[in-house]
Amino acid sequence: MIAALLTSPLTRIIPIGMMLLALQKTLFVELQPFGVIIQVVLAFAASAGAAGGPERGAITGFVLGIMFDLSVGSPLGSSAIVMGLAGYVAGWVDLIRIDTTWWLAAIFVGIGAGVGEAAVPVVRRFIGEEDAFVPEMAVIVPVVAVAAAILSIVLVPLARWSLKLGRPEWKVLTDD
Repeated sequence: MIAALLTSPLTRIIPIGMMLLALQKTLFVELQPFGVIIQVVLAFAASAGAAGGPERGAITGFVLGIMFDLSVGSPLGSSAIVMGLAGYVAGWVDLIRIDTTWWLAAIFVGIGAGVGEAAVPVVRRFIGEEDAFVPEMAVIVPVVAVAAAILSIVLVPLARWSLKLGRPEWKVLTDD
């Protein structure tokens, strides 16, 4: 049982998640485009979905969400639902593509992160927050989605490594 745990992707996901969480809580709190904190951990969960499919994305998102909840002090599982949803959506959309290209992966990561960020007020409302829906969501969701798509250039290969997946077969578009 311990050998299975040591050979699982969790031995790579948890340290990477801790580093990304530290970056999000320090550096990205100061760098706020349009007044929005970039959700690096959410982007990594969506990148794991784009790299490994919906199941791996949901599991990675759940683990990262639990870590995020423990560091922030929010109700345990609220961020896990959101990040698991982001990883699942990015992985599900990834199933419909034909050729593996880096820009399609970036689009899927952006969609997954956007869906996850849009689900935050819904989950907060379910756990009892009164003012969960704010008008700034019209700015927050697109900024988080675009930032996740940009960060996916680095985070998708990192997610492939952390999930112990093989090298992707990136297709180069040529005019033949």
